[in-house]
Amino acid sequence: MLMKKTYSILILGASYGSLLGTKLALAGHAVKLVCLPAEAELINREGAMVRMPVRGREGLIEIDSRKAPGRLSACGTAGVNPADYDLVALAMQEPQYGSSGVRELLESVAKSKVPCLSIMNMPPLPYLRRIPGLNTDACRHAYTDPTVWDSFEPRAMTLCSPDPQAFRPPEEKVNVLQVRLPTNFKAARFDSGAHTAMLRQLEADIDAVRFDTGTGLVELPVKLRVHDSVFVPLAKWAMLIAGNYRCIQKGAMRSIQEAVHSDLDAARATYNWVVQLCVALGADEKDMVPFEKYAAAAQGLTSPSSAARALFGGAPNIERVDRLVQSIAADRGMHSGVLDEVVALVDARLELNRKKVA
Repeated sequence: MLMKKTYSILILGASYGSLLGTKLALAGHAVKLVCLPAEAELINREGAMVRMPVRGREGLIEIDSRKAPGRLSACGTAGVNPADYDLVALAMQEPQYGSSGVRELLESVAKSKVPCLSIMNMPPLPYLRRIPGLNTDACRHAYTDPTVWDSFEPRAMTLCSPDPQAFRPPEEKVNVLQVRLPTNFKAARFDSGAHTAMLRQLEADIDAVRFDTGTGLVELPVKLRVHDSVFVPLAKWAMLIAGNYRCIQKGAMRSIQEAVHSDLDAARATYNWVVQLCVALGADEKDMVPFEKYAAAAQGLTSPSSAARALFGGAPNIERVDRLVQSIAADRGMHSGVLDEVVALVDARLELNRKKVA
């Protein structure tokens, strides 16, 4: 009988990173999270705690990474050699990659040629270069610092749509993550067959996990799904533009539920416009998520998006998927007044935030 290969996986970022990392540790793999020193010290001492709903059960199930068959540990950016790992997952917010320590580590990742799986909402520029005919030069202005991506080879980069909704409960320690919407991570294949085979092995290993609750074994939600189409992860764009970014209003923010359901027709029109943009790029309609399915999920999203919270919390930079989609659409001769308004609102609020910290 063949022994299953155990992979070593480096994950940059410990918020969404701890969700993917804990799932991989439950599947028997070795995971290293890169995060702030205080986070790393806490995770190494007390583990990563992930709470999630399971269909048919009351309340939340808590997963303690220390009890997983694999290993999950954490560290800072210093002294990490990406070449020691089989896969690197990028789970930080896009503006963070230009910060001191992270920038240098990201450059080492690029030079190592280790395959990278991004679970950012903002697709790394090397991934966009895998989309035929896309003018990536016209997209650079949407990134906080586009130069951090210049050393990467597109064939070593893939994108995974971070569809699961998770948050750190404000009353808890920073090693606790709570899953609000337990959907799947949807990854596109790599250019390399060998790299894609590794992703498919991780997919199968996560599928096979049964978690012991103390009263019996259960199948956990939040799986990894690997797709042949490079467009599948772009299905998140329609959700972000119709929901997450429309949480942002002139003087306040609102929940994703309100952004979608206060004017369902406007949300539907915006959502379907982004879907048509993806189709114009080469996506199949089947690669996208129907609006009705998204709208049903949005009913449970009663908090503002992380982008809105960061913006109204004074952040000088946030992920600009709104500006990215606007640029790609303009290059295709497509235009949305709703999206233009969103971009203008975000621009104005960022300018205000930057003046306060200047």
